[in-house]
Amino acid sequence: MAITLSLPTADGLLRPYTLQAAAPLAAARGAGRLPFNRIAYSAAHVVADPLAAVDPWLQCAIDWDTTIAYRQRLWSLGLGVAEAMDTAQRGMGLDWPTSLELIRRSLDAARDHPGALVASGCGTDHLALDAVRSVDDVIRAYEEQMEAIEALGGRLIVMASRALARVASGPADYERVYGRILRQARQPVILHWLGEMFDPALAGYWGGGSDVQAAMDTALGIIEAHADKVDGIKISLLDKDKEIAMRRRLPATGGADGQGVRMYTGDDFNYAELIAGDGHGPAKVHGQSDALLGIFDAIAPAASAALSALAAGDEARFHEILTPTVPLSRHIFAAPTRFYKTGVVFMAWLNGHQQHFTMVGGQQSTRSMVHLAELFRLADAARLLDDPALAAQRMRTLLALHGVDA
Repeated sequence: MAITLSLPTADGLLRPYTLQAAAPLAAARGAGRLPFNRIAYSAAHVVADPLAAVDPWLQCAIDWDTTIAYRQRLWSLGLGVAEAMDTAQRGMGLDWPTSLELIRRSLDAARDHPGALVASGCGTDHLALDAVRSVDDVIRAYEEQMEAIEALGGRLIVMASRALARVASGPADYERVYGRILRQARQPVILHWLGEMFDPALAGYWGGGSDVQAAMDTALGIIEAHADKVDGIKISLLDKDKEIAMRRRLPATGGADGQGVRMYTGDDFNYAELIAGDGHGPAKVHGQSDALLGIFDAIAPAASAALSALAAGDEARFHEILTPTVPLSRHIFAAPTRFYKTGVVFMAWLNGHQQHFTMVGGQQSTRSMVHLAELFRLADAARLLDDPALAAQRMRTLLALHGVDA
């Protein structure tokens, strides 16, 4: 039986929407899935504890069982977990002590999943920005988090630092900080270049001001000087041409396997094209991107199925699966992009992976009902509603809370 409900539209009206009859997309698991020929991390969200006696804007309360269960789902689909990153609301509700506990629990859980990938965010977010006076303060902060994560056996994603962006006077300060951190790293790390559309406090990162080319030159210089300590770099600039240009300049030696430094796409607008690649150059790292994406949290079954198809040599099927997810991703990551986490958690709630639509820091309030209604339509179009009847029921519940009889 067709499911129809009334959804708000941008013109201020309620219009009927009937869910499509196509079966939800399913991905192979375990032995039924081909090994991927790309490394693929999903930056995973956290599930808040809505019954904790805390002030949600000021304190962080996590439902640990449900949060870890979601990571187990990602591993079962063949995806790695990029832990305690911005998708987990790092710096937007998730503080450093809770982040470290999240990393500890995730690493513990990964031991029950042979081959599971986990890389964890290492930053400087425990610093009070107004108290940061020098680059030395930033170095000490990175070292503190680095030591804590490595003591747990974790691999590092060296996150972009608001504190460094605040105190650095130019490229030389970035070279000093990253050189110091990379020389100490026990394993090759993933660097993280997050554009200002994700975090306005990171504007001008790498000391290039508004000149992205100059910033790229600085980052590449750091990577080339420490290629044996850099697995790859994730860039989130939402500009495929800039990513491709940087990818083609990455060192062809070094990296975690000696085969070159990888580009981990963080482009939630153009990920399918960037992962498929263009085959440029003699080194694989120059012609294709691996992935470290927040959208893979929301589209995990599609990501897994598409990567399996790509591994089987069926690029047409890869694009057939992922193409319908791109409008959904572009909507979730629409400006203000930093509020994309709301859409990711909304998808998890619609699909029954958590029992509520409540977020750390009260961030569920950052998107309008019109935005969420369109997200619902696009998720249905991409066959990403695991149980359409449940999703429709939850959508009606949310609308009712906003005074709408759907």
